[in-house]
Amino acid sequence: MEKKVIRLAVFVSGGGTNLENIINYFSKDERVEVSVVVSNREDAYALVRAKNHHVPSCVITRKQFSDEPDVVMNAVKDCDYIILAGFLVRIPDYLIDAFPKRIINIHPALLPKYGGKGMHGHHVHEAVKAAGEKESGITIHYVNNELDAGEHIAQFRVALTEDDTADSIAEKIHVLEQAHFPQVIERVIFGL
Repeated sequence: MEKKVIRLAVFVSGGGTNLENIINYFSKDERVEVSVVVSNREDAYALVRAKNHHVPSCVITRKQFSDEPDVVMNAVKDCDYIILAGFLVRIPDYLIDAFPKRIINIHPALLPKYGGKGMHGHHVHEAVKAAGEKESGITIHYVNNELDAGEHIAQFRVALTEDDTADSIAEKIHVLEQAHFPQVIERVIFGL
């Protein structure tokens, strides 16, 4: 009997460094495949990374996410999990209902702090710096109907100093993302 390959859809809005890390991590694992990359922006560099790795991709606009569920559902119809890797569109309820506890997001802060509307990318690091936090980190969590409020899967922390800037905090967070995100996805999909 042929083993089932677990198919991942990765949703991205920007450069795609986490996407590329996920593709590379699973490239030698015959049990897992990044089968489609979905972006809400046609100028996202992540689409170039997908093409370079021969992964099919498509662009689905923010408006299509809200108004054309058939387009979205068709793009992910063969997928087992959806991975949000820097995706800046709120996930609609119909998608959450179709993929219960199978949509995984990474957030560049220690939720529940610095989550919610407007808290993405550099905005998060600027807020962390402005608050004088002694640590920051990443939160990998399931997506539910409330922004950044899904059940936590894992958190990883990094110490901050007074000398840190929003840019240096971003670099520290990027190191955590690269080190941990693919492994946590693997743990979830294989129940490890």
